[in-house]
Amino acid sequence: MSNVDQRGLINQPTGFDNQPESLLSGPEAAALLGVKRETLYAYTSRGLVRSVPSDGGRSRLYVREDLERLKARSDARRGHGPVAASALRWGEPVLTSTITTIGPEGPRYRGQAATALAAAGAPFESVAELLWTGTLPRERPTWTVPEDAALPVTRLADLVPDGAPPVATLALAVPALAARDPLRFAATEEAELPRARGLIRRLAALSALPAGARRAKAALAEPTVSRALLVALGGRKTERAEAAVERALVLIADHELATSTFAVRVTASTGADLYACVSAGLAAVSGPKHGGACDRIEAVVAEVGRPERARDVVAARARRGDAILELGHPFYPEGDPRTPPLLVDAARVGAPRKTDVAALFALLDATKEAGYPPPSVDVGLVALCLALGLPPGAATTFFAIGRLAGWIAHALEQRGDPTLLRPRSVAS
Repeated sequence: MSNVDQRGLINQPTGFDNQPESLLSGPEAAALLGVKRETLYAYTSRGLVRSVPSDGGRSRLYVREDLERLKARSDARRGHGPVAASALRWGEPVLTSTITTIGPEGPRYRGQAATALAAAGAPFESVAELLWTGTLPRERPTWTVPEDAALPVTRLADLVPDGAPPVATLALAVPALAARDPLRFAATEEAELPRARGLIRRLAALSALPAGARRAKAALAEPTVSRALLVALGGRKTERAEAAVERALVLIADHELATSTFAVRVTASTGADLYACVSAGLAAVSGPKHGGACDRIEAVVAEVGRPERARDVVAARARRGDAILELGHPFYPEGDPRTPPLLVDAARVGAPRKTDVAALFALLDATKEAGYPPPSVDVGLVALCLALGLPPGAATTFFAIGRLAGWIAHALEQRGDPTLLRPRSVAS
């Protein structure tokens, strides 16, 4: 977990690798910073740069990492801000985290590959606990939802207009749930984990609100998040369907500092309660450049209609300069490893809307033939939801429900850091 002091510098653990390449002499440190020795001493006295005695004890050596970090901050203030700002555009990490790392094999949750967890059949609840605590339970945890006979499911359903996408109801439900929880402020981690479990269970069920209160109540009665989500969205509760939903939620549970996750961490840094942090993530997902990806894919599939039209639609869209599908990912030049398992599940499950699924697979064949990059995970989510016969907007809802696990993990981790996340702007 990161530990950032009030000056905005990341403090590493008190011990550090006492190797020559990790330490610089006084003249070397001053030259790196471009300052006089007196200024270097001032930085040291203020705690901005750590130092240790040299072997002879007559001089001090300075920690290179502290010096480089201080120089980067100084450069940004002197007009080198674009270098720092580039970190916010698919750039270098801007926060330290122990939760998720990303490599060619996809995300690793606390060191465990998401694709391996999904392939092994790890329950979504277990993976969420892994993200939150660092420990993967051996058995599926039982997430009980406290009895709440007064939960205003019917009143919430009345507020949802006809045709509203399922994910839109989550933005409505979260503040309603928050208002009913007077103990949500400054809660300890021991109190937050039961709150987090109940919140995910409830939101999975409340995604049914566009279909009415009765379905939402039926989903609340289901024992797992995957089953609750499947019931909420009107899917059939087959063993194969439940397993596919489980894998999808596991694969999408976290992806490091995605835009919505960063929004959650910024909100958490203010001391906001868990509901507010989740609301920030949902707000980011509502944007067309984030959660809207699945909606665009659904629109293209609807435009194709029949598999035999896929090549014509790809050619026409290319001619107009329109996007075809969500293809490629900056982190995965060879293809997003999370997508193939979703496409395999989409092909396996019984598909009431088989024409839609066939049209999407025909689109993938056409884009591959045309030399486009491999599909993103959003394409896999849409394919699975079409195969399950779920309504439009279901894929974005899958994304939001699965990513709740990661958002909550990042909110809890950020709370361990006393610093307010507050970047600087650069004059254009």
